[in-house]
Amino acid sequence: MPAVIVDCAIYRGGRRTDGPADFSDALAAARAEGDAFLWLGLHEATEHEFALVSSEFGLHPLAVEDALHAHQRPKLEVYDDSLFVVLKPVVYEPRGDTVSTGELMVFIGDSFVVTVRHGEGAPLTAVRRRLEAEPEVLRHGPTSVLYAVSDAIVDHYVEVADELQLDLEELEAEVFSPDAGSSTPTAARIYDFKRQVLEFRRATGPLAAPMARLAGAGVPFVHEHAQPFFRDVNDHLLHVNEQVEGLDRLLTDILSAHLAQMGVRQNDDMRKISAWAAMAAVPTMVAGIYGMNFRHMPELTYVWAYPTVIALMAVVVFGLHRQFKRRGWL
Repeated sequence: MPAVIVDCAIYRGGRRTDGPADFSDALAAARAEGDAFLWLGLHEATEHEFALVSSEFGLHPLAVEDALHAHQRPKLEVYDDSLFVVLKPVVYEPRGDTVSTGELMVFIGDSFVVTVRHGEGAPLTAVRRRLEAEPEVLRHGPTSVLYAVSDAIVDHYVEVADELQLDLEELEAEVFSPDAGSSTPTAARIYDFKRQVLEFRRATGPLAAPMARLAGAGVPFVHEHAQPFFRDVNDHLLHVNEQVEGLDRLLTDILSAHLAQMGVRQNDDMRKISAWAAMAAVPTMVAGIYGMNFRHMPELTYVWAYPTVIALMAVVVFGLHRQFKRRGWL
């Protein structure tokens, strides 16, 4: 069990204090004091390991099932003895333009907070240290942990959205560059970028309803003085969602423009091919006529017949070339 426990601490009056090493004894100590709470952090606990935690903290079986199997949408569930929140941290790799998501489950109840993390993204060590440096926030109890975790994840959403915006601007510049040729991004690359934005949207979009609910009144286990903090997180999240929607629409426009450019280039190529075929058709026709075995062809007796015919073909082809050039086909 210690292998999955990242940290376990008791907070009294907004400050971290030493407590029993066993989380069961620590929870009992926190509840006995009244103004203290326990923060237990877990990382990818197995079903057997999490069963010990769920039985001790009285977690709802449905919430426990979601925490074990992961692959959940961001949501907020209220049970009789606890509050269950699912968050999806995001990691963006600029080199490969890839967005990957993890999962973070937060249980809040009577004098306790249990965080269950899946994946390597969004470690909570920095969040815990920052929160411990702000005792006035920690005095709000378990709600302060939920706020700090949500705020850190949403702030990282803002950073990822800005990075995606910069990469999209570079992609847009390449697509619409005047000398774009073989280096022009293909539709597959644009579509792949759109999939990354969609993956990001799956993490930010569904979180809007839970954050709006936490920013309001009437949510159990949420301190009333924490509502302004959640409203601030919700404002940042709304900004991110608007930015993500703009990225998605712009990607659709870029893809449409890229396909239109490909169509224009294909039309230009077809006009050039048609023009060259028309110029080749004239000498082919004349040569075809002279290739026939006629008995009566008066021009065969002329000394200058052959060079005259060659010159005629050259003049006709040159005239066609000038005509096609003037119309922009060549």
